[in-house]
Amino acid sequence: MAEPTELRDLMASRWRGQPGRLEVWYTTLTDPATGTGLWLHHELVAPSDGGSAYAHGWAAVFPPDGEPVFDRFGPSTWRQADGLVFAAGPVEVTTDRLAGTAGGVGWDLTAYGGGRPLFTFPRWAWDRELLPAAHVVPAPTASYTGTIRYGDSALVLTDAPGGTARIYGHGNARRWAWLHADLGGGDVLEVVAAVATRPLMRRLRPLPVVRLRLDGVDHPGGDPLLASLRLCADIGLPTWRVFGRVGDHDLDVVVTQPPQRSVTVDYRNPDGTPAVCRNSERASADVTWRPRARTGRGGGGGQRHWRLDGTAHAEVGGGREF
Repeated sequence: MAEPTELRDLMASRWRGQPGRLEVWYTTLTDPATGTGLWLHHELVAPSDGGSAYAHGWAAVFPPDGEPVFDRFGPSTWRQADGLVFAAGPVEVTTDRLAGTAGGVGWDLTAYGGGRPLFTFPRWAWDRELLPAAHVVPAPTASYTGTIRYGDSALVLTDAPGGTARIYGHGNARRWAWLHADLGGGDVLEVVAAVATRPLMRRLRPLPVVRLRLDGVDHPGGDPLLASLRLCADIGLPTWRVFGRVGDHDLDVVVTQPPQRSVTVDYRNPDGTPAVCRNSERASADVTWRPRARTGRGGGGGQRHWRLDGTAHAEVGGGREF
């Protein structure tokens, strides 16, 4: 579990008044009793033209027997207060509580546990802000208890598994795919595959950055950006894939986001350019972890396979709809 000070530091806003910045706090979870998925997305946007920063976001509920329910909150004036890491009108986030309303969706949740933070990008990228954007998961295996209200329905959650993640940078990628997969027993997989918007980077293939925590050991060892050079990504919808070598193992991840289990969200980057994402908190994923040789090093063990049917959290996005 993250130490309280480390969790507070990772959750705290990094924005220091610069124009052209985007900061995100998002939480995804699955109710183990009903299979309902939830996505809470909170953004701070500092426009590139020097305009006033604003806070906004959205909430989406993914019931197992119907269409997803989606609504937005804000924009509101960005404000900070003691104990809060994000605040926008009725929406507030702390290190252990999420509460608010977005149209017809309301929530009041308490977070417990979370495990050690998962640095999807290397820690230096988050600490030094040298890349166009960086991603970290302060609470990759948290549990959430509380109530979600949508339409005429109210759902009471008890120890729903999920996670809270952060993004900070200059805006959204040119194209991206994301996966959060709770594999059970404290094991978790986080995948971010992206093409940056900067001129020299936008012509490159998608760069897949992977963090797989198995039996308390994070793979790949060392710098995940260097390890990404041995991985490939095929980004599309409804199915996308990341595969390749991770240390002494081969990893193959196939994600399917059914249209009827997805929401499409349009929004804008700090420079005003459009972005669109297709998100599903009831996606499916097949994950295969296969040793390349009989090394037995690093806690990876032998071949493993996980099938997540409706419990994977995934997204594909870019400057246009796929």
